[in-house]
Amino acid sequence: MSKTIIVKLTRAGAIAGPFTITDNLGNVIATDVPKKTLIKGTTFIVNNDVTILYLESTGTCNIKKAFRLESYTISDFANATFVQTTTACLWRHLTNIQLYNSYYGITQPYIIEYPFAYKYFDEILQNVKDYTKAYEYLPIPDGVFSYNTKIETNDKWFNKAILYNGQQSSGLLELVAKPMHNLKAYNQYPIFNANSKTITYTKSDNFYQYNTFWALEKSSQVPLFNTSCENLSIDKVINEANMDYGVRSFKKATLRAKELKVRHILDNSSTTHLVSQFILTPAQISYK
Repeated sequence: MSKTIIVKLTRAGAIAGPFTITDNLGNVIATDVPKKTLIKGTTFIVNNDVTILYLESTGTCNIKKAFRLESYTISDFANATFVQTTTACLWRHLTNIQLYNSYYGITQPYIIEYPFAYKYFDEILQNVKDYTKAYEYLPIPDGVFSYNTKIETNDKWFNKAILYNGQQSSGLLELVAKPMHNLKAYNQYPIFNANSKTITYTKSDNFYQYNTFWALEKSSQVPLFNTSCENLSIDKVINEANMDYGVRSFKKATLRAKELKVRHILDNSSTTHLVSQFILTPAQISYK
């Protein structure tokens, strides 16, 4: 004998899913069920003796919970609304010394943002100089941690940057190390992509430095950022519709204001440990 059940998700974290559904008899009812499907509610046919269902999130956040089958009216089902929670999963990391910003096998962005406030006059940003130590850790054959198992690198650093103030934005800058002893490769930069601009950085006197940027927003009266649904941050996602990454021979507006924010992002590596010391933003006073 079998029966039809309805599964509707009413509480889950932002990164929960997809789901595997099993029952107390050991049967696998469904696999890779999207969270959106469960939020809307979906039906399954199960054995008549099933009394408990197990929902297991098998994506980035791995968690498993048991739910006893209960009777609901049509009104109860219609009134059951979804609420996103922020405590649905316990993160654990740093269990492998060679991995830094890796969570359950997924590289998550490491983001650091510096605010700057200038004095009476507006100032024009000239370049960005960042004193950061970039480490990579070596394997530990005997399993005993030692500070001698790490090396400081010269070609690993943040791979993205965003410079902005209240009305201007550099857009997404993709950072790559300057090609050494290869003028042909160096002359390829900057590279203008559909939703970013790739520029080079150098490391000299332990400073990482870059300066190929300008304000490229289409309008200062349109938001520079969109709200991110994943982490509920106000300004994590660039409003690409307001950015113009096209080639500009002349009209390259400077980043000019009484304040500035420098955001550096590392999201293409989990084996690089960045220890930021301080950052400099040489600027020139702009008289008007």
